[in-house]
Amino acid sequence: MSNTTQNEHAVSANIVSGFVSNGEGGNPAGVVLEADRLSEDQMLNVAAKLGLSETAFVSASETEGFKLDFFTPTRRIAHCGHATIATFSYMAEQGLVGEGTTSKETVDGPRSISIKDGMAFMEQLAPKYRFPSQWVSEGVKLDEVLFSLGLATDDLDEKVSPVLVNTGNSFIVIGVKNGEALQSLTPNFNLIEQISEKLDLIGYYVFTTDSNATDKDATTRMFAPRYGIEEESATGMAAGPLACVLHDFLDGDKTEFQIEQGKFMHVPSVSSIHVDLSINDNKISGLMAGGKGKMLKHVVIDI
Repeated sequence: MSNTTQNEHAVSANIVSGFVSNGEGGNPAGVVLEADRLSEDQMLNVAAKLGLSETAFVSASETEGFKLDFFTPTRRIAHCGHATIATFSYMAEQGLVGEGTTSKETVDGPRSISIKDGMAFMEQLAPKYRFPSQWVSEGVKLDEVLFSLGLATDDLDEKVSPVLVNTGNSFIVIGVKNGEALQSLTPNFNLIEQISEKLDLIGYYVFTTDSNATDKDATTRMFAPRYGIEEESATGMAAGPLACVLHDFLDGDKTEFQIEQGKFMHVPSVSSIHVDLSINDNKISGLMAGGKGKMLKHVVIDI
């Protein structure tokens, strides 16, 4: 599977940027092939040493095309969008997977993968929504969420309420009225982590559809300190939930969305995430989120 040889005390890792925009930007992820021999502790150790927001470990699967294990520098995570796109884009480039459909086995079950015209797409589930009135029973109020971002009610997009969305992972999706509000966020990472623990979130996905801020369907920022990620530049597992919100609450006819992320980071790294929704009986039944990857460099990690 790999074009490098791993010895007993070292791991060959590739750093690949997922969801690049015009060949630039994106979100770097670690990609480790032939990871069958690695224990969970060793995977976590490699992810921590790489220091990227997520690392994907690829091994053989008895039921799917490949098995993927994902780790942040601090813990396992069930799915990761940009690391999935980075992995399958890299494997396609290496001739390890061809155009068409394959699949990944994860700790949360199988997901379909599609390779099309140099882009990799990953399956997500139909959305499940939980609104602020439903957060109260778990000790979270909307005012606390807004305070943790330095937002006032007047900053919000009046057309859509903040909502917790799960398409495989949970995020609070929050619309703000313009690019200025998105750029001027002042996240309190301790509070975001506490709220994320209470609601079992990956993190927050804050967006605007302001046409003065982006020529895409939305531009976004993502915060996930619970998983050791203060802010990252591309989050495919959050762009899926956002596309569902855009369809169900803002534009019921549209089923294809282009999501931009990373423009308003302190050090910008613009990413492009394409989301295709599947609609059955006027409801979202699933989605595919995808983009392009770009190989950045190869490193060897001692274990």
